[in-house]
Amino acid sequence: MSNMPLFEVFVRSKRGLDHTHCGSLHAENAEQALEYARDVYTRRSEGVSIWVVKASDVTASQESDRDSFYDPMDDKPYRHATHYVLPDEVNNM
Repeated sequence: MSNMPLFEVFVRSKRGLDHTHCGSLHAENAEQALEYARDVYTRRSEGVSIWVVKASDVTASQESDRDSFYDPMDDKPYRHATHYVLPDEVNNM
């Protein structure tokens, strides 16, 4: 199984919400990964949509680079959502 690619699995629990990372699995290809993800992560109809992404295609920042990676944003407070008032009808932000 170690020669099969690793896929990261994201599931959207209901319409209007974001996909959430729920785990990883090995599969021969993306179609097989979707089937495995359905069987493993949505056995009780917990989701409405599944994404699978080859782990090798994911590019991520490193925790050790946190200060230099995020530091430039600290001087731009207008980018933080705390400055915006959301209407009461918006409940999924």
